Amino acid sequence: MEQNRASGVILHPTSLPGPDGIGDLGPEAYRWIDFLHRSGCQLWQILPLGPTGYGDSPYQCFSAFAGNPYLISATTLLDQGLLTKADLADRPNFPIEKVDYGPVIEWKFTLLRRCFDNFQSMHNPSLKAEFSAFKDTHKEWLAPYATFMAIKQTQGGVSWSEWPEPLRKQEPKALTKFIKDSTETIEFQSFQQFIFHRQWGALRDYAHEKGIRIIGDIPIFVAYDSADVWMNKDLFYLDEDGLPEVVAGVPPDYFSETGQLWGNPLYKWEAHQANGYQWWLSRMKAVLNQVDIVRLDHFRGFEAYWEVPYGNETAVEGRWVKGPGEDFLRVIKEKLGELPIIAEDLGVITEPVKQMRDNFNLPGMKILQFAFASDPDDDFLPHNYPVKCVAYTGTHDNNTTRGWYESAPEREQDFCRRYLARSGHDIAWSMMRVLWRSVAAWTLAPMQDILSLSYWARMNFPGTASGNWTWRMHPDAISEGLIDRLHETNYLYGRLPEADKEAIRQAILEETQGQVMPH
Repeated sequence: MEQNRASGVILHPTSLPGPDGIGDLGPEAYRWIDFLHRSGCQLWQILPLGPTGYGDSPYQCFSAFAGNPYLISATTLLDQGLLTKADLADRPNFPIEKVDYGPVIEWKFTLLRRCFDNFQSMHNPSLKAEFSAFKDTHKEWLAPYATFMAIKQTQGGVSWSEWPEPLRKQEPKALTKFIKDSTETIEFQSFQQFIFHRQWGALRDYAHEKGIRIIGDIPIFVAYDSADVWMNKDLFYLDEDGLPEVVAGVPPDYFSETGQLWGNPLYKWEAHQANGYQWWLSRMKAVLNQVDIVRLDHFRGFEAYWEVPYGNETAVEGRWVKGPGEDFLRVIKEKLGELPIIAEDLGVITEPVKQMRDNFNLPGMKILQFAFASDPDDDFLPHNYPVKCVAYTGTHDNNTTRGWYESAPEREQDFCRRYLARSGHDIAWSMMRVLWRSVAAWTLAPMQDILSLSYWARMNFPGTASGNWTWRMHPDAISEGLIDRLHETNYLYGRLPEADKEAIRQAILEETQGQVMPH
């Protein structure tokens, strides 16, 4: 993957400001793109865009292909005539600095239902033809997903493992009857996906106009309670009743003494290999339709993954099992061409994982917050970076940089201050500057670090099931001063787009023309 020197910001759309209790794909998202463009950033990194379920985690979605309908912008729907002012008259008052998911989900569902009713009753042949074409283009994943969500809705939201056996096991007669009896419910699910993809596509196109590339995220595993598992049981280790035999996790590490028990079902890789990784190819194509580059989460799991017996309460007891390895990447590359992939290679990484990453010329990740626990030979210190890497102050799984520094052991704080040659005041920007001037081709920071926010703005605490993913940026957070400061940092360390560099060169040339140069 080609990597010209560039920088960017991590911000999931849920964290944007907006009137409906959660960030969305409306006007604030366009203002966000403008901020990146004006500050000289060329990369926007997001989390997975899928429809979230229990715990509101973008890493536990009802589908690896669908979009999150809660990100649909009501303002845009109003502008397009799909909602009326009367539809928004009962909008609740939501907090502006956090997402309160319960009320937000209830409100968004109400709005989307009103939108769907309006759509059905309106005379708009071109939009209806566009919807029909969308359903046809995406039928491979859309029809099963819409059916899955419709059954879930009629079953009170419970996991598919608790559905009546005929539906759980997709008995043709029961499934045909359900689809016939639930046409409108299924159509409503398809409509939400149509609107999501329409809004995201427009925003992505705007980002491209402004020279911004979007880094998306593919979690290696999918949620058990998903259309993916329900429709493809033969691709996962499940027993006769459809329950997992083994589940995913990671052994004890930097984040947790008992490891992380993710609980996702594990792939039957031999089944995937036998059909040429068709499901994975479809998944990669779908995500690359939405974004430009993908961070392949838990990259080491393709070489070997941690298998935990189903029913265990922690991830301590498990075993390493070989994954598909280079064969997987070889097939993906053969079918899709050059791989626009960032390998999430954090944690304990073995030589075979490094070899797999390097054989396919994939950049790995460096996290500056991890750099100060050892000594100057630490791989996470900027003077040890290779050019081909993506370097971060921290990610969504870390504390904010300010929060990390304030809670770090004194020895780490001291090493950090000495390394940066700074007092520790304005720590987030001090760490950004040392990162930006490193040789790493790409550098990114979470928006919380650019705003110098403390621990309370953290996005996720790995290993905890609730209370995450709620942070939102204050509507007044972005100032002209902040744009100028970020632009200046990008200029000083050679991370501006070529057009910006050329404009500055011309301005300097004009300033110096006619001046007498000293001897």
